[in-house]
Amino acid sequence: MDHFFRRKRVGLLKPLLSLSLVFASFLMIHKLKVAEKDAVGLKHVRDTPWCGPECFSYKKRIVKNSLGSSDSPVLSNTVEAQRVTNKIPAIWDAQVLNCSEDSSVRTQDWFKRLDPRFHQFVLHRHCRYFPMLINHPEKCALGEAHLLMVVKSVIEQHDRREAVRKTWGKEHTVDGKKIKTLFLLGSPTTGKDTKNLQKLIEYEDRIYGDILQWDFMDTFFNLTLKEVNFLKWFDIYCSDVQFIFKGDDDVFVNPQNLVQLIDFKVEDRKEANLFVGDTISKAIPIRNRQSKYYIPRELYDKPYPPYVGGGGFLMSSKLARRLFVVSEDMELYPIDDVFLGMCLQKLHLVPEMHPGFRTFGITRRKVSSMNSEPCFYKNLIVVHKLSAQELLTMWSVVHSEELKCAINVSI
Repeated sequence: MDHFFRRKRVGLLKPLLSLSLVFASFLMIHKLKVAEKDAVGLKHVRDTPWCGPECFSYKKRIVKNSLGSSDSPVLSNTVEAQRVTNKIPAIWDAQVLNCSEDSSVRTQDWFKRLDPRFHQFVLHRHCRYFPMLINHPEKCALGEAHLLMVVKSVIEQHDRREAVRKTWGKEHTVDGKKIKTLFLLGSPTTGKDTKNLQKLIEYEDRIYGDILQWDFMDTFFNLTLKEVNFLKWFDIYCSDVQFIFKGDDDVFVNPQNLVQLIDFKVEDRKEANLFVGDTISKAIPIRNRQSKYYIPRELYDKPYPPYVGGGGFLMSSKLARRLFVVSEDMELYPIDDVFLGMCLQKLHLVPEMHPGFRTFGITRRKVSSMNSEPCFYKNLIVVHKLSAQELLTMWSVVHSEELKCAINVSI
């Protein structure tokens, strides 16, 4: 596994990849330009084919990348947000990273028996915080946001991000509470046209201003890096945000129901340790080597603590800061959902199960008609999993005045 490093491409592979990316790039640029024209309330931007240095309100600083070289510019906002409770400006300080492998691990007997696909993860799991390529500290400035919607995505999933922005991720106010949205991204993985993909994401961020990006490769094992880097980012920049919804870019979310849940918890004074979602209890590591979630015994050989499905969950800002503190002393684990469960266990907390969070779908039988019944979506909080087009269609149906549902919908 080489998810921390970029290999050089040789032979005809690079031109072939570049040609295929050119076509895809033009399609995405066209979509972005349409979105740029249609966006309401966005800043006026120039109509350029690529987003060069003049496109950003950023200043460039040359810093060392994860390999220790100093030839990559890292983009950071000129004005950093400040903590309300701290007079010292708070900034993202992971600017130089020495991500060399921990060679001492190679001498361990358990490592020699470990499945090779986990070698690079184990050798580099001490590499925790990475430089930021795109930052938006202003998202939490002035204490405007009550709820922060944080969406895990990857660069190629532009259609999903567009669907989220047009539906549940649209920044608006619910019952007087302002909701803001951010997408979490890493860098393009090895073997892809990284320069063009990076320009595309910079251009997309120029239009929407809602992307946080770090300089680590966007792979499955690195999802935990998104967790810990976001927790650190939130601790630095979001002193006034009260709640965080964290989810995937292929879920349906009902913001109105989400805010109502928050209101109930505040009324009952149960918000301080709030961590609620589709809780999974008494789970054990999957030993099937063909599974995406396969974990060898050498890496972990005991039952998992209770954790929530990562498709979508809600937590309080107070708990998020406690999770950040405790996470710094935890060894990274390749499954991000389970890692957060481990952090909660360290705090002697158990995530709350809520029937409104359906991270495995309304019913696990995909052919069931319930999975496409809009009245269920109208009464739930989170439903996983939908394509971009399915999300747009379901959102339109659920919010149609013609939709008539019973007062109580049970499953």
